Parts: sequence; C-alpha cells; structure tokens
Amino acid sequence: MFQNAEAVEKYETVTYAPDSYGSAINERQRAYLRRLITRSFPVRRPVQHDFACGTGRAIRLLHGAVRGAHGYDTSAEMLAKAAEVGTAARLHRIAEDGPVPVPAREDGPALVTSFRLLLNVDDSVRHRLLAFAARALPDRDAGLLVVENHGNRRSLRHLAARRRSGRRWFAELSHAEVVALLAEHGFEVVERRGFSMFPQSAYERRGVRTVARLVDRFATRLPSLSGVAVNVLYVARRHT
Repeated sequence: MFQNAEAVEKYETVTYAPDSYGSAINERQRAYLRRLITRSFPVRRPVQHDFACGTGRAIRLLHGAVRGAHGYDTSAEMLAKAAEVGTAARLHRIAEDGPVPVPAREDGPALVTSFRLLLNVDDSVRHRLLAFAARALPDRDAGLLVVENHGNRRSLRHLAARRRSGRRWFAELSHAEVVALLAEHGFEVVERRGFSMFPQSAYERRGVRTVARLVDRFATRLPSLSGVAVNVLYVARRHT
C-alpha cells in the first residue's frame, strides 16, 4: 500500500500528525527505547538496522542514541520521504521476495528494529524479517531485536470485537503467537512493554481523551500491564 506518494504522505502527516494517537505512542516509545539502549549497551552504542523502515520514524526516534543507522524498505517512495524529512541513516531498497536481505556490515553491537510490520503482513514476510534479524544478530551477545505488535489480541480494545461479531475487525496478534514466531528463529523475549491501554477512539472523544492520555503515560511504566495493552514492544535476544 505504500508504493505511491499519496499513501506515504498520509502515513507521515495523518497517522503521525502532531497531537494524534500515533504521535502520543511514538513519544512514549522514544523515551523507553532511549533508556533501553543506555542500560543494555553500557560499553558501546549499537548500530540500528530498521527493517521496513518506511519514512524513517523509528530511526529518527534514536537519532543521537545509536552509533549509526541503516533503513531497509521495499518502497522507493517511503525511502524518498525518509530522506526528505531528514532521517540520518543509510537507506537501502530491498526486494519484496527472494533471498533474505543481507544486513549492512558493521562492527560492534546491533539493534534490529521493526515497527508496524508484524500485524499487517502474512507469515512469509514475518519470517523474512526474523531471518534478516537472525543474520544481523548471530548470537546472544550480538545485540537486541525490538519488534512492535500494534494490535495485541488480549488488549482492552479487543473487548469491542465481541459486539462486532461477524463484521470486519482489526488485525490482531496474541502474545503467544509473537513469542512462537520469535522462538522459531532462535529468539527469546527478554522484555515486553505496552504503550497504549486505550484504543485510538478514546483519544478522539473529548470527554475521555485527557484521562486516556494520563492513564497510558502511567501504564507505560508498568511492564505487568503490557499483556492487555493495545500497542506492545517486544525486546528479544538470540537463545545462544
């Protein structure tokens, strides 16, 4: 869907517009990831490899916190927008299928990231992502993988699905499905954090908006609530 300029522009200016649901989650993720890097890489900062980097949002979250960055995407339009908005990274256009893309060679630890991908693609693309991550992170000491599930099946949002039985509902992945997918490629989850307890609709209702934002900011600090959050980040390492 992001092979045309109009869709790319909407993603950048509407989905992540200032004061939007997406931008609120974005800011919480930025703070968390920067703290994660500080405590996980005390000796040498990692190089980021962002798979399906799109307009470079996840790379821009970590400007100055990582030693360098590479962005990989199938869409020339997305990569052009990433460059246009000032994403400080080497940008690589990769094929949609065929051999697994090879991560750029860099010395030292790596941080592989992938946002808003797992939920929106079929299993072949999910496995392509994780095969790429396994190449960049060949062993436990090589660094970390961070993947986003922005549609947790056990979230509070899912309760509304029961009222819409038989009608189209959001794509969702469960915690068990994400863990199993990671394990298939030799990764184990070492941390999980939720970034929105409330669905987007709560941020669009005047009477609920302020309360939803306050609760979500507080809940982000409590890993125990990640199991019922709508948006969840998984931090993983290779088993050995």
